[in-house]
Parts: sequence; structure tokens; C-alpha cells
Amino acid sequence: MSAPSKELLTSPVRAKSLVDAVTERLEAAIVSGELAPGSRLSEQRLAVSFGVSRGPLREAIRRLEGRQLLRRTTNIGVHVTELSRDDLAELMIVREALEGMACRLAAQAITDAQLAELEALLAQHGEARDVQAGTGYYQRTPDFDFHFRIVSASGNARLIQMLCNDMYDLLRIYRYRSSTLGGRARDAYDEHHAILDALKRRDPAMAEAAMRSHIQRSREHMLQRLDGAPG
Repeated sequence: MSAPSKELLTSPVRAKSLVDAVTERLEAAIVSGELAPGSRLSEQRLAVSFGVSRGPLREAIRRLEGRQLLRRTTNIGVHVTELSRDDLAELMIVREALEGMACRLAAQAITDAQLAELEALLAQHGEARDVQAGTGYYQRTPDFDFHFRIVSASGNARLIQMLCNDMYDLLRIYRYRSSTLGGRARDAYDEHHAILDALKRRDPAMAEAAMRSHIQRSREHMLQRLDGAPG
């Protein structure tokens, strides 16, 4: 969907479940890069910006620590999680293998209804202004995430746990940043269609190869950008 607003840290939170609302706002600021990897959080500044007391903010911070988006260091404070280049490269290699297997399994297990939903989801992604312009490809929530849907369709509980819980949130930061650079958004969208075509054919080998190729290209693009090379 469309890239998040640049006002995530500067407008008061409206009541919902207050902790949920603060968590969502803080998470969006982290994923979009408004709170950059490695940056230190100021509870006082955030509480004022969000228009909330420190209680809900601290609970939101604890939740995001549990999801590895934030890290607390004794006597230093809380920082947005930052991966080194090597950490990111290793994580993406693991992701390629695991999501490739998940896509292979999904080609065998996915239902006609799930395929129809996946096709409708991609059509919705294609209508987003950022995707059409090639400037970004932001899948705001798991329900709108193409990869999340495929992993869930694999039917393998352990893969779902590893990819949709243990790794998902941390990778979202870097997936978003990668999609906004060097025209990657449009390429990623086209690659999603190739994956969908393989799933519709119910061809496990083709589906795995398409997913692996997609993630490999994403990894190469991401590392090129981190290295400062044109991509």
C-alpha cells in the first residue's frame, strides 16, 4: 500500500486501544525509517509527540522489544534494531531458503479461494500510486503482505512460525527501505506476478524457483544500496 505519512511522530494518537494505537504508530515509524535503524528513543519526546503518558508508550516499547524491532541496552537505553551488512546478508539467505520451501509447499496446498484472494491482493497492490510510479512497495500489515499470505498457505506450522513471527518484523524494515530505492518497486511487483503464475499452475519446482529468484534479487539490490553502488 502507500508509503506511510511523514507525520507519524508529530501528531497525537487518537484513542482506540491506546497501547495498540501507540504500538502501531511506533512500528510504522520504525518500518518507514522515520525512526532509523540504530537511533535512540527518547520516551519524553515520543510521549509529547503522541500526546500520551509514558505508561502506554512504555508498554508499546516492551511489545516491540519482544518482536525484535527495538533493543534495550543497560545504562544506554532503547534503540531501533540495526543489522550489520553481514547479519542482513545471512538473514536474507536464510529467508530465501525458507520462503522458497514455503512457496513449494503452497503450490501443493493452496486452495482456489486462497489463489483468488492472492490475485486480488496483487491487483490492489498494483493500484497503489507508489507502485505505479516505481517509488515504493509498502505492504502495511500482514493481511496485505504477499509473502505472508503465501507462507500461511504452505500449511507448515514451523515455517509459519519462523517466517511470520521470528523473522517477519525485523525484515520488514529492510524490505521497505529496499523497495523505495533504485526502481526496485516495479520489479518486485512483476516478480510477485511470476510467483503467482507458478502457484496457479500448481508447479512446486517453478514456484520455489520464482520465489528464490525474487528474494535473491531483493538481497542483491539491498546489499548494493548499502554498499553505495548503483542498482
